[in-house]
Amino acid sequence: MSDFELLRATLLHTPANPFQNEGALTCHEDGGLLIQNGRIVASGDYSTVRATCSGATTVDWRGGFLLPGLVDTHLHYPQLRIIGGLGRTLLDWLEQVALPEEARMADVTYATETAQGFLQALAAHGTTTALVFGAHFAPATAALFEAAADSGLRIVSGLVVSDRFLRPELHQSPPEAYRDSTELIRSFHRQGRLLYAVTPRFALSTTEAMLEMCQTLLTEHEGLRFQTHLNENAREVAEVARFFPWSSDYLAVYERYGFGGQGAVMAHNVQSTNSELERLAAAGTSIAHCPSSNAALGSGIFPLRRHVDAGVHFALGTDVGGGTGFGMLKEGLQAHLMQRVASEGVVLDPARLLYLSTLAGAEALGLGAEIGDFRPGKAADFVHLCPPDGSELAAVLRRVESPAQALAALFTLAGSESVREVRVEGTVVYRSSGP
Repeated sequence: MSDFELLRATLLHTPANPFQNEGALTCHEDGGLLIQNGRIVASGDYSTVRATCSGATTVDWRGGFLLPGLVDTHLHYPQLRIIGGLGRTLLDWLEQVALPEEARMADVTYATETAQGFLQALAAHGTTTALVFGAHFAPATAALFEAAADSGLRIVSGLVVSDRFLRPELHQSPPEAYRDSTELIRSFHRQGRLLYAVTPRFALSTTEAMLEMCQTLLTEHEGLRFQTHLNENAREVAEVARFFPWSSDYLAVYERYGFGGQGAVMAHNVQSTNSELERLAAAGTSIAHCPSSNAALGSGIFPLRRHVDAGVHFALGTDVGGGTGFGMLKEGLQAHLMQRVASEGVVLDPARLLYLSTLAGAEALGLGAEIGDFRPGKAADFVHLCPPDGSELAAVLRRVESPAQALAALFTLAGSESVREVRVEGTVVYRSSGP
């Protein structure tokens, strides 16, 4: 029996950056994705791909769509159960909603159940790769990594370190954080599809000693990623200036300790200065744009045009608890809507939305050579979408006149009910139980 598998469906991917290339969206209405041993061998029109490997086993998904696996660049696993805490701003929401739940992660049983539900939700929404804030407790963070290994998803995460400003039970001393982080790195970094990210929660919750500890971790271990928050909320920015009077701006706090560059992702950046944008672009630091969270917490509208004009790389993140859930397609729609009402908004057409949900995230995580589109040699990470019969999306898709229009409809209407199958390196990590 052939070990080649040929998937037949409408194929949509962005092998180039559509902010820089007008023809970046590649569509094959009757497409074929040829895979072998978890890798992509070829993609294109079905008849053309079929002719290159006539012995491949064909899976007929006509009527459905294949997208690269979705990549979420910012979310918090302990916040699974607190989605919907509306009507608050960032610091109030942290104190009243998020941090009490994060304190519950001290219970390893509760943390393990949360991790399993979190990963199931990711897969059910078509997300195959995610950059995740772990817990403030090492056993709970280990529970996430262990559940992630079992799930088959690509997870980049790390112990969240803080030593001030938060609830006391969420604090660690820098030596304790160093010990626990080092052990987690030894146990999980580069094990299977797992990577470790050094994770200071944000500047407000980390003393200079804790930031120095994070810098030490990055110098002692190869291939680590880095994640934190930056310029999310006006009050937060003002507090950072008070806590770090020597710093010219928020980003300068992180720059003092060498944080940034390839593989570093800073979430939000709503309140950024022009100088910070220039320095982010020069360093190659990526921003996780979380439009649902920015709106829900009243943080503001992401200055997307200023990021594009400055050359800052960014991708999408759901944020989970601070936002409205796990759906990356929903997050793309929200990004589009927010830009439509921004004073200097950028039109996010379907090509840009797909890029921000897939390849842009892969690039932010230093995985752009491995995942993010359907070019040959990449891992076969993908999501098969097909709306339920009788749904609004199914009705719309019967009337579209091009694959690009279909993609716009998917971002507007598709949710987890339309996710039929999700694979990572060709292995099924989610399959719908529906018809």
